[in-house]
Amino acid sequence: MTDEASADQGPTAHTLAARERILATLPFDDDADFEDADRGFLATLEPAVLRRPDGHTVWDGQAYDFLRDDCPDTVNPSLWRQAQLAARHGLYEVAPGIYQIRGFDLSNMTLLEGDSGVVVIDPLTTAESAAAGLALYRAHRGDKPVTGVIYTHSHVDHFGGALGVLTPEDVAAGRCPVIAPEGMAEHAVAENIFAGAAMSRRAGYMFGGLLPRTPRGTVTSAIGQNIPAGSIGLVPPTLEIRETGQQQIIDGVRLVFQLTPGTEAPAEMNIHLPDHRALCMAENAIHTMHNILTPRGALVRDAHIWAHYLTESINLFARKSDVVFSSHLWPTWGTDRVVNFMSLQRDMYGYMHDQTLRLLNQGFVGSEIAEMIQMPPAVENAWHTRGYYGSVSHNVKAIYQRYMGWFDGNPAHLWEHPPVESAERHVDFMGGADEVLRKARAAYDSGDYRWVAQVVNYVIFADPSNEAAKRLQASAFEQLGYGAENAVWRNFFLSGAQELRHGVGVPQNDRPPASMLAGLTVEQLFDGLALRIDGPKAWDLKLVTDWHISDENRTHRGEMSNGLLVHYDRLDGDGLPEPVATFTLTRLTLIRTLLGAQDFPTGVANGDITFTGDPTRLAELLSVLDAPDPAFSIVTP
Repeated sequence: MTDEASADQGPTAHTLAARERILATLPFDDDADFEDADRGFLATLEPAVLRRPDGHTVWDGQAYDFLRDDCPDTVNPSLWRQAQLAARHGLYEVAPGIYQIRGFDLSNMTLLEGDSGVVVIDPLTTAESAAAGLALYRAHRGDKPVTGVIYTHSHVDHFGGALGVLTPEDVAAGRCPVIAPEGMAEHAVAENIFAGAAMSRRAGYMFGGLLPRTPRGTVTSAIGQNIPAGSIGLVPPTLEIRETGQQQIIDGVRLVFQLTPGTEAPAEMNIHLPDHRALCMAENAIHTMHNILTPRGALVRDAHIWAHYLTESINLFARKSDVVFSSHLWPTWGTDRVVNFMSLQRDMYGYMHDQTLRLLNQGFVGSEIAEMIQMPPAVENAWHTRGYYGSVSHNVKAIYQRYMGWFDGNPAHLWEHPPVESAERHVDFMGGADEVLRKARAAYDSGDYRWVAQVVNYVIFADPSNEAAKRLQASAFEQLGYGAENAVWRNFFLSGAQELRHGVGVPQNDRPPASMLAGLTVEQLFDGLALRIDGPKAWDLKLVTDWHISDENRTHRGEMSNGLLVHYDRLDGDGLPEPVATFTLTRLTLIRTLLGAQDFPTGVANGDITFTGDPTRLAELLSVLDAPDPAFSIVTP
């Protein structure tokens, strides 16, 4: 490979050979998924584009029309098949009285017809996509009011569009209960606030946010096509489900809940509809392998408990169900097929967990186990357990991390140099950048793209101005992306290649929506502030402030010392030191003030804030807050 030929030339002979092996291995003549994905189709939007009144495109189903063609050589044919299935969009009948909106969003919205209206399960990510889905439903099933909303779990693509199907006034008046698993709101806010900037940046890679929708760009996100670019909100639940077996009747629809905390989300639940013989599995069983640790970043999930709850679901509900549907992708019909689908999903997570633990107890580390594990043939050859979203490699390493942490026990890895310093030393030991690139080009020509990516990364981190290294690395990433069966891996590889060739793109909106911020508890707000303290800058700052939250009738104290912000509720007569200032305000005013949405003097002037003591000391706290960087470097230092 010459440096001049390092621009994207399409798939190499090695990538094409791997493609042929996929075609020869998997049962591409099995069309059952296509029949299921099309079953019950009623209508879709014409044209298949959703825009706001200002012309902003929220969702564009037409962007994926190229998926109607035969698989090109730039996409793994197994992933192309999944993309074709995931790209289907419109209103579908799942069973009498149960309908789904699919393909308008990353997730599905399910509508249960009740006595007087319709109960919505998982109102998508944005208000615009949810409203469009509800309008399509009403156009074909009548103008029914929304009489209940259910969030299956705490991820934003399952609650963010609530304001597209209900109003806060309906909720306040009791006309529309909002039901969620216990702790859902707290987990939803925490995940999107504490590490929100870093997660958002990595999510841009994971979902290919800045990649073109073409056969050389992003073709799918595997569980749906992509995230719509609309308005996200959070309407807090009015009723929490606290135990498995809990029943509720909403607008005449009987619902039986199964709590599954620690599976795909820290707060999640499945729902059985016994009168419909239908089972909603939330995101615990869908038509792909899921992530034990999402590459965008989150807490490691528990594969063991995930498998356990799937066993419980099978025993409680599967044999009493004629159809299983989920909050992503398409349903499965027939009791025997339902049981088989859920059993293979259970076996997939349970096998990965148990075999990882078996091998780590023999002394193997995560990266070794990821190369050693071979899934059982029945799991390997089922389309719905293929690694389109999660992967065996990433999941095994996540399971290892959950039990053993990042350190593999080898003292040589206990105190390694950080990336830039390590890269400089590696390049020097390997004979300099030119020699590394000469050998890397030979490795590229032999098809060893994994090795190219590893060693050329050293050159880039040692010298980010080395354009030849960046072009070669981009080419290696492209080959890895073109061959990837996993949509997330493809998007990561191709996003990295694009960034190496063209620089960091403009990030998508990285700030949590106002309604999400409004859901912060006082404790979460101060926890979030503590994570933004510039420690060295704040070493010498000693500051005690009290915050009387008038609408909660309590006083919360913040103490700064040694670069640490601690906080707790202050009790009357507790003998604590006097604060430098006490501020009285509502929780929402506190949030707006400390997060910079409202100027402090303005709040005082309009009467939202009153105080005693010296209010100017507040500026000292605000001066040591660091701002997250929503466009930090990933493939360069």
